[in-house]
Amino acid sequence: MTKRFTILALVAAALTFGGCQSKREKENTTDRSQEVIDSLQRVLAQSNSESEDLAKTIQQIREGFRQINEAEGRVTQENAETPNQQVIVENMAFIQQTLRLQNFRYAVGLSRERLRITEARVQVGNFSRLDLLQARVDFNADSSKYMSQHELVTASRIRINELLANENLDERFSIPDSVIRVNATLDWNDLLAKTLSANASLLMAEHNSSLAELDLKTVLARNYPYVNLTTGYGYTYNRYGTGGNLSRGTLGLNAGVKVGFTIFDGNRRREQRNARIGVENAQLTQQRLEQSLRADLSNFWQAYRNNLEVILLEEENLIAAKENYEIAMERYLLGDLPGIEMREAQKSLLDAEERILTAQYNTKLCEISLQQISGNVMVYLE
Repeated sequence: MTKRFTILALVAAALTFGGCQSKREKENTTDRSQEVIDSLQRVLAQSNSESEDLAKTIQQIREGFRQINEAEGRVTQENAETPNQQVIVENMAFIQQTLRLQNFRYAVGLSRERLRITEARVQVGNFSRLDLLQARVDFNADSSKYMSQHELVTASRIRINELLANENLDERFSIPDSVIRVNATLDWNDLLAKTLSANASLLMAEHNSSLAELDLKTVLARNYPYVNLTTGYGYTYNRYGTGGNLSRGTLGLNAGVKVGFTIFDGNRRREQRNARIGVENAQLTQQRLEQSLRADLSNFWQAYRNNLEVILLEEENLIAAKENYEIAMERYLLGDLPGIEMREAQKSLLDAEERILTAQYNTKLCEISLQQISGNVMVYLE
C-alpha cells in the first residue's frame, strides 16, 4: 500500500513539474513573441519613415515637373507674343515718322511764307534777286525732305500691315495716339522685382536647376538600401497518451527582414558625377542669365532716366526756339533781318522739334525694353 502511494506521489510530482515546465515554456515563447513584435514594429516604423521620405521626394519631383511645364508655357507664350512686341515697336516708329512728317510739312509752310514775302519784297525793290533765289532753294530743299519723309511713313505703314498679316499691305489705318506718350512713373525696384519673378527666360533657368537637382536626387537614391519584411503565425496542438488528459499547444510567430544594398555598380559613380556637374552647370547658367538681365535692365534704366531729362531740356529749347523764330520773322517782315539769318532761325526751330521728337522716341523704346525684360510688355496691347 505504501509502495503504491509512493508511485502515485511520484506521478503527481512529475505531472506538476511537467505542467510548470510547460507554463515556463509558454511564458518564454510569449516573451520571445513580444520581442519579435517589438522588433517588427521598429522595422515598420523605420520603413514608414523611409516611405514618407520617398513620398516627399516623389512629390517634389511632381511639383518640379509642374513648375517646369508652367515655365515652358510662359516661354511659349512669350515667343508667341514676339510679333505683338514687334507691332508695338513698329507703331511707335510709325508715330515718330508721322510726327516728323508733320514737322517737315510745317517747315515747307514756313519756307513757302518766306518765299512769298521775299517775292513781294523783290518787286518793291527792298530785297535783291539773291535773297529770292536763296528763299526758293530753301523752299525746294524743305519740299524734298517732306517727300522723302512721306516715303518713310508709307514704308512703316506697309511694315505694320505685314506684321498684322493684312492682305492689302497698303491699307491705311489710324492709330489712337498722335503723339508719343512717355510713362515717366516707372520704378526701378518694381521693375527689378518683376524681372526676377516674372521673366520667362529666368524662370526656365530656375526650373532647369530644379530639374538637375531632382535628377541628382534620383541618382543618389540608388545608394539607399531597400527593406523587405516577412511575417508569419503558427499554432500547434499535440495530444499525448490514450486517455486524452495530456495535451500541449505551441504558439509560434516568425518574422523576417531582408535588407538589400548595391555594393558595386560600375556606372553609379559616373552617373552621380555627371548629375552633380549638371547641377553646377544649371546653377551657373541661371546666375549668368540673372546677371545679364540685371545688366540689361540697368543699362535701359539709365538710358530711360537720361532721356527723360533730355526731354525736359528740349522742351525748354523748343520754347526758346519758337520765341526766337517769332522775333526773327518780325524783323524779317520789317526788312531788318537778312534771309540767311531768317533761315537759321527757322532751322533752329525745326532742329528743336526734331530733337524733342527723337528724345521722346528713344525714351519710349527704353520704356518698352524695360517692360519687356520685366515681363510686362503686354500692357501696351490692353
